[in-house]
Amino acid sequence: MAGHSKWAQIKRTKAVVDAKRGAVFTRLAREISVAARAGADPAGNFQLKTAITRAKAAGVPASNIERAIAKGSGQGGEGSQLEEVRYEGYGPGGVAILVEALTDNRNRTAADLRLAFSKNGGNLGESGCVAYLFEHRSEVLICTDAAQEEQLLESLLDLNADGYELVDETSEAIVFGSYTALEALQDGLRQQGWTISEWSHCWHPLSNIDIEDPDVSEQCLKLLAVLEGLDDVRSVNANLGVFLEP
Repeated sequence: MAGHSKWAQIKRTKAVVDAKRGAVFTRLAREISVAARAGADPAGNFQLKTAITRAKAAGVPASNIERAIAKGSGQGGEGSQLEEVRYEGYGPGGVAILVEALTDNRNRTAADLRLAFSKNGGNLGESGCVAYLFEHRSEVLICTDAAQEEQLLESLLDLNADGYELVDETSEAIVFGSYTALEALQDGLRQQGWTISEWSHCWHPLSNIDIEDPDVSEQCLKLLAVLEGLDDVRSVNANLGVFLEP
């Protein structure tokens, strides 16, 4: 089974470091506020449960989580003003980039993204220009290794899963399925005894672009990092495969 791309691996490592930053706390609180619009009880709101789990894993204080829930489920406030927006564009080497944002000002967010793209060798495109290169799917990260592949395959026969990918032949694997299967996947895997690290909806590239020019790969990674650092950005997805280390 093919592993994740180099960019996906970098994002996973980077998330551990970035979780200590206040900006990431703010981003996670926004996700909670948006999810809480559908109800303040995580037991009956899977999206909220997922957002809270991610926030706790990143070390967001309980008081921040409670305020975010109250803001999103109450009347008015930031939670009711935020909207989810998707932006698309290209990076150096023709890499396709899809960005999800939570914003209360589309004009500001679009301007910030356009500047980030243009300053780092890319360009912000029209809606739909790269989305067809990605699949919006459910992903559940579990603890496993290559020796447990047969056991994992047997488990997946009983679940609504499309397949799995070992993460760089390490102690983790990503089980994936349709966009609507997220709750059933993580519940089913947990019931079968697998230890779950994360679960989320992800834009997965249907194929990757391999960049062999070190300068281009460095510029592309810089653009992706700049986009990740923008306040309104929720996630950055790219079809960047392997590249030579600069």
